[in-house]
Amino acid sequence: MAGVALTVAIAGIAFALRLVPGISSFSPMIIAIVIGMAVHNLWGTPVAAKAGVAFSMRKLLRFAIILLGLQLTASQVAEVGATGIAIIAATLVGTFSFTLWLGKAIGVDRKLAELIAAGTSICGASAVIATNTVTRAPDEDVAYAVACVTVFGSVAMFAYPLLPGLLHLDAHAYGLWAGASIHEIAQVVAASFQAGQQAGEFGTVAKLTRVMMLAPVVIALGVLARSHARSAGSARDGAPAPMPWFVLGFIAMVGFNSLVEIPAEAKTWIVTLTTFLLATALAAMGLETDVAKLRARGARPLLLGLGAFLFIALFSLMLVKLAG
Repeated sequence: MAGVALTVAIAGIAFALRLVPGISSFSPMIIAIVIGMAVHNLWGTPVAAKAGVAFSMRKLLRFAIILLGLQLTASQVAEVGATGIAIIAATLVGTFSFTLWLGKAIGVDRKLAELIAAGTSICGASAVIATNTVTRAPDEDVAYAVACVTVFGSVAMFAYPLLPGLLHLDAHAYGLWAGASIHEIAQVVAASFQAGQQAGEFGTVAKLTRVMMLAPVVIALGVLARSHARSAGSARDGAPAPMPWFVLGFIAMVGFNSLVEIPAEAKTWIVTLTTFLLATALAAMGLETDVAKLRARGARPLLLGLGAFLFIALFSLMLVKLAG
């Protein structure tokens, strides 16, 4: 299909652009959605590509999220320890709840607030697009949420390495703080390894543990959406919100990866393929995003992203300090 070829080509360009100095710190997913938006808003998405773009945005996305489970094992979660898992879970729940509350307080649409909450509290762009399978927000909302978590996650990536000494955090505490609060996996890796190998490894494992919590969050949102649809008689957009069964595939892959040792070389290819598929899905999202509609959302969602970023940074730091 022409649309699939177009989204794959954009994802390929995004990967190639990461070789350019100054761009390598950005995830190819972020670059892909920017290119997709540029193509759509400057030249328009070809009508013949619409079906393939929809396929990339839905089917390929779900497959990528299932593959994401192969980046985590039960033993890695155990390394974080009960206290670390409790801190990560409390941070996630606290941030998600605070973001929804703040969004309502400042007048941000609930669907957009849910996407920003998921991206901030769990794992950036991956969480935004996974959550949207049940939230069903407009593509412009998805693009706005991805932009928010990218901007503030990038701020954290550069700011956090300056703070361990000032905040009196050892390698373990700093790694846990970074893993529990920075948005994207790549941003956590970049920020945590700045404080040394031990901090980097622990920060990465803490972040992957947080990624695993994507599954119960998306399932819970799906159940709530279906419940609201039933109580209202019918969903606002004409059909009940789907149950995110693909998330069970994610959990199954975590179990498989915990029981079967995948060769390191194969795992490297799987990680690359997963990122490429996610970039393809976000390229498709960009090809459906109208900048004029984005602009119409105004500055309130950006303020919500800032508030969520400050909350997750300060709340998780407080928990890490109390546990220490």
